[in-house]
Amino acid sequence: MLTTLRIKNLALVPDLTLELPPGLTVITGETGAGKSVILGALQLLLGQRADRTLIRAGTEGCSVEAVFEAGRLRMPWREFLEENGLEPSDAGQLILKRSFTATGVNRQFINGSPTNLTTLASLGAWLVDLHGPHDHQSLLQPARQLEILDAFGGLEAKREMFVDWTRRRSRVTAEKGTLVVDEATYARQLDLVRFQVREIVEAKLRADEEAEIGSEHLRTSNAARLLELSQAARNALSEGEETVLTAFGIVGRALQDLARIDPGAQALVEKHETAREILRELQAELSRYTDRVELDPDRLEILEQRLNLIHSLKRKYGADLAEVIAFGEAAQARLTTLESRDAELERLNAELAMIEGGLKKAGQELSAARKKLLPRLSTAVGRELAALGFRQSSFEVMMTSAQSLTDPAVSASGFDRVEFQFAPNPGEPGRPLRSIASSGELARVMLALKTVLAKEDDVPVLVFDEVDANVGGETATTVGEKMRQIAQDHQVLCITHLAPVAAAGGNHLLVVKDLIDGRTESRIILLDRRGRVAELARMLGGGGDAARRHAEALLERKS
Repeated sequence: MLTTLRIKNLALVPDLTLELPPGLTVITGETGAGKSVILGALQLLLGQRADRTLIRAGTEGCSVEAVFEAGRLRMPWREFLEENGLEPSDAGQLILKRSFTATGVNRQFINGSPTNLTTLASLGAWLVDLHGPHDHQSLLQPARQLEILDAFGGLEAKREMFVDWTRRRSRVTAEKGTLVVDEATYARQLDLVRFQVREIVEAKLRADEEAEIGSEHLRTSNAARLLELSQAARNALSEGEETVLTAFGIVGRALQDLARIDPGAQALVEKHETAREILRELQAELSRYTDRVELDPDRLEILEQRLNLIHSLKRKYGADLAEVIAFGEAAQARLTTLESRDAELERLNAELAMIEGGLKKAGQELSAARKKLLPRLSTAVGRELAALGFRQSSFEVMMTSAQSLTDPAVSASGFDRVEFQFAPNPGEPGRPLRSIASSGELARVMLALKTVLAKEDDVPVLVFDEVDANVGGETATTVGEKMRQIAQDHQVLCITHLAPVAAAGGNHLLVVKDLIDGRTESRIILLDRRGRVAELARMLGGGGDAARRHAEALLERKS
């Protein structure tokens, strides 16, 4: 659900933060007060083109930010974030932000990570459905309508089975495609893979040898310097007249004389003996080290050749020797496949025939199940439309199906394409929902659909604007009741001019326009019950006692 919406420098709003509760929230206000600013803010977050004229006069830019609680969101939003390189959210939140300036700089963020408009719109389509004059409606898309039909009939398992067959078919087709080439291409592939396998096998690599050889190469290439340094250290210890051990002997004799005079200094003599033993061990180790250092140009050449080979293989096949070895194993498997191409093709063709048989059967079963659902969904939506004032309208779910697997209409969703069609008046042909000209008609059709599909529809936030256009009387009351019904499964925001619709809300926001410091500003106020009565009375046509009593009655009916 949408928990927080912040709008800054958009139209008449300098800075506004809304904390939105679950359920049905109605938004009212006089004409021109700025009720549509919430709708406009959400449209920007859903990827609509930024209009620089919306930036509040005297400011350099505007921004909109929304916080969604995503813990119960059905879409795989964590995977979406990872796939698009966006920051994860341990708190289970999605934070969308859009900003643009008068100079044309347009920026968008998801969880603080910069992103492009397409990614923002893709995520937004799973979060919010807008139903009004400028619609952002997933239900207008045939692909989404097909998903809704499947959800309505509980066909997800059948659909997933078809998807699984489709994936298997794609995998085997791709595998077969690597073998179905002309003879010249096949010969080149065979030569290349044989060379790769031979080159890696003949190298007899070990995954850990590079570090070992590198260390030996470093020692061997610096053998002359190592010999020079070790001999110098050994000479300083014990060769010649002024050595460390000679000086240490002088120190020892002095300490022994000291201890004869002062027995308390005996500890110094013992420490000297310990240190002399360490120096003698160091002398012996230096002698052994010096004896091991060899000036061996032949060994150096062997090591350099091995390192060059390793570096060459890494440039071709992987970042380290483990990757090179893995590449060689994969190349060997590929070589085996190429060398037995005819047998492999025969196996793949048999597997593909089996898969396509399963795919066709799964597709036909899915189509048959969908076909049975069409009248049920049409009837259910038609019943809701009648309650919303379209007593002689017709609603129909049309479906066309591909006849073979080679038909371009076949997709991962199956053989079928559906289209929701609506005719508001008797005698008129049905038209696709996206072709309906009247925003009021379209909003009520969407309201009927949402009522029928409330539990199946995954989009958590629904925003309705002008749903009450050309509606009055009991129909307005019904619209409010439908809103409350949908709000049991979704968070609903409704911008309305009708008191019966506004009375249905669990929360009521009032948009007012004030003159502050010589500038016009729009503010939004959360109304208490007393404020609601006053606002509903205004919407009913006045502030008299009759209007107030009517307003009280509407609120009592809701409760």
